[in-house]
Amino acid sequence: MTPVIEFEDVSKCYAVYASPVDRLQEMATFGRWKCHRDFWALQGISFQVRRGETFCVIGENGSGKSTLLQLAAGILKPTRGRVQTRGRVASLLELGAGFHPEFTGRENVYLNAAVLGLSKRQIDARYGNIAEFAGIGEFLHQPVKTYSSGMVMRLGFAIAAHCDPEILLVDEALAVGDIHFRRQCLQRVEELRKAGVTIVFVSHSLGEVKALGTQALWLDHGEPRQLGTVDEVVNQYLAAMARKDSRYAGQHREDGSEQLFVLSAEPEALPMLTSIPNIDHRHGNGRASILGLAAVNSNGEPVTELEPGSEVAVRASIEAHDDLSQPSVRLLMRNHLGLDFASFDTSRLRNALPALRRGTRLSLEIRIALPVLYPGHFSFSAGVFDLGGGASETCDWIDNAIAFQLAPAKQPIYGYLHVACSVHLEEE
Repeated sequence: MTPVIEFEDVSKCYAVYASPVDRLQEMATFGRWKCHRDFWALQGISFQVRRGETFCVIGENGSGKSTLLQLAAGILKPTRGRVQTRGRVASLLELGAGFHPEFTGRENVYLNAAVLGLSKRQIDARYGNIAEFAGIGEFLHQPVKTYSSGMVMRLGFAIAAHCDPEILLVDEALAVGDIHFRRQCLQRVEELRKAGVTIVFVSHSLGEVKALGTQALWLDHGEPRQLGTVDEVVNQYLAAMARKDSRYAGQHREDGSEQLFVLSAEPEALPMLTSIPNIDHRHGNGRASILGLAAVNSNGEPVTELEPGSEVAVRASIEAHDDLSQPSVRLLMRNHLGLDFASFDTSRLRNALPALRRGTRLSLEIRIALPVLYPGHFSFSAGVFDLGGGASETCDWIDNAIAFQLAPAKQPIYGYLHVACSVHLEEE
């Protein structure tokens, strides 16, 4: 099958000037004097997206994700390489950027839809759905210059999502508007995906990436770090973020004020575990390994269902296969969509783990006070790191090693979690 989006060794370079005078000097000499430095936003990007696929791009801020989408949309031209798209492209990037401020919302609907290739008859047939989806009422008959930024983005999304795109490019535009409109946006994108529309999706929400994506690209400082299935790429990305977080924790050791978890004060009383409940993905350099994991209640009994606001103890047994000068054990709590809720790292505590000699085995217990979360399926991922020498090495990492069900709370949970509060009244 011929790909509908194709990047072949694509790079994008920007000229960065220290001041406007440098730009003028370079123009005056017709480029003979170079008064700028080159900034490569993207380098050596190659991938193909086939019809009906949802291609996700992840990475930290400044990694080049938005530049990649602008190249795919034709807004930018590559410095090197080739970008080719086949089909009608709708971009949810700079929503409302093409609106004429003096025209009414209705007039801008017809103008923008015509630019996307629709005839007047086709726009007439879709106008009612666009107006209903945007939800800005009588403002459709007012000049766009009177709109708030949220209203402009609502109308821009409504137009792009109802013009029968064959390729849909989605940046963080799904975060526009209030929570109800955002839900509408996600539902519309899901409808288009099921209808066979090719989607290129950029988001920092790894839960949404896992829920929508079929393949993914991880960008790191403008360069491709990994290309593959969503699960493979997201797991590697999370592991890298875990290493980065552990390195930061090692450099900024807290004073023991962390209240969400504590190390057991009786490590000698803990059993040596030899089994791991589940392994979705495992990697590391092998300098240490996790021998066993278990989640237990206050009586030391294994648990698979927990109460919101209760305490759970996660036990881990590890073995050092090399000398570890600064070992650390880390847990990552996720929901069923892969959204990371919290992390627990022994290096953040005042009494960190001791240095381990090769062949040493150690059992520890991390006691966690669970917040009052919405009911659902959650999991703990676990890893062993060595923070010695100013670097953070992943010795062993296991994704979704312990799964558990969180029971419904006594009070209803609106959103992700319940936060305790109090009200103070003062009467005259």
